[in-house]
Amino acid sequence: MAETHKQSSKFRDDILRHAPSFEKVVKEQRDLLLANLVMIGEIPAPTFQEADRLEFVKNRFTEANLQNCSTDEVGNTVGLLPGTKGERTLLMVAHADTVFSEKVDHTISVGPNKITGPGVADNSLGLAVLSTIPAFLENMDIELDSNLLLMGTTRSLGQGNLEGLRFFLSNSTIPIHTGVSIEGAQLGRLSYSSVGMLRGVITCIVPEEEDFLRMTDTNAIITINEVINKIIDIRLPKRPRTYIIMGAINAGHSYNTAATKATLQFEIRSERAEIVRQIRDQLEEIVAEVSSQSGMFVKLDIVATRRPGGIRFKHPLSRVTREIMKTMDIEPEIRPSISELSAFISNDIPAITVGISKAEHIHEPNESVLIDPMYKGIAQLISILMAIDKGYCDEN
Repeated sequence: MAETHKQSSKFRDDILRHAPSFEKVVKEQRDLLLANLVMIGEIPAPTFQEADRLEFVKNRFTEANLQNCSTDEVGNTVGLLPGTKGERTLLMVAHADTVFSEKVDHTISVGPNKITGPGVADNSLGLAVLSTIPAFLENMDIELDSNLLLMGTTRSLGQGNLEGLRFFLSNSTIPIHTGVSIEGAQLGRLSYSSVGMLRGVITCIVPEEEDFLRMTDTNAIITINEVINKIIDIRLPKRPRTYIIMGAINAGHSYNTAATKATLQFEIRSERAEIVRQIRDQLEEIVAEVSSQSGMFVKLDIVATRRPGGIRFKHPLSRVTREIMKTMDIEPEIRPSISELSAFISNDIPAITVGISKAEHIHEPNESVLIDPMYKGIAQLISILMAIDKGYCDEN
């Protein structure tokens, strides 16, 4: 008990006492941070096309004199800040891809209080913070005992299925002690566990040999509607919490031509992997039944999966992060994640995801992030990094 009290007292002196003051020092790097954010944000980076954006990040790593700056086979960009002892390695990541295609105007506008542009919150800000971390640490005269490996990851969103980070963790020879995932939004976000998830597409196609006169009876929109009605009838448990999210429907081309193809994009989330599998089985039965009854080609494609897991609420990494947030007057918003955290969990690496600033209109072309909360969000991140480095987040 005395040892625990001593450890807690040392944590307060080493980290909590300094955490609020970091915000002022971070603000001194405002120009560099915002410049990185604007330049990163104006480089389109839809999933599978992140190379140009990550080339910029690699140049930033090189300018900061990080070691082993490189790009791997799937496009991940890494840079290593060696620790004074180097006995363990901490991995900090931010995904480079956004939901916006290269055809969207990526002009970023900087106002007095916020920055606006497609993907600026998810996740240009996260990547900008990752690129600026070496400058923040240098400006604060912080030297870590641990190696800090910074990585911009590819192929995270949608059908990317976290392939970038999964590839790195499966092939790296460097043992990773702890992982931290940076998301631009929202400040206060804290994720330390992942729910089970399955993301898929159901496609309905009218066979080419269908008689033109019968097209109104074999319309793909009508068939996809039958699929949706059957999905709605699936009974979902309240415990464990389980959801089916029907996110997008695409079908048809005009007013007077019957749709020959329709797709439904959906996502299943549950706290138990077994429930996800059961719902997948029911979806396969629905697809087979509707295909048989309608005479249409109906198929189910799975594009991404996650398995539930993570650290406990009382794990030191989670507890220390909450204490830092409380000290900095940040209200924790604790929720499971299906982002990079899931890849860490799959590799039994303790990890968390935190947000940097307040954001509005996420995934809309006028997506924006507030400037002032960024400083507190980054000060929080650096405090967490120091706590991990000093061993306060280790489970005995």
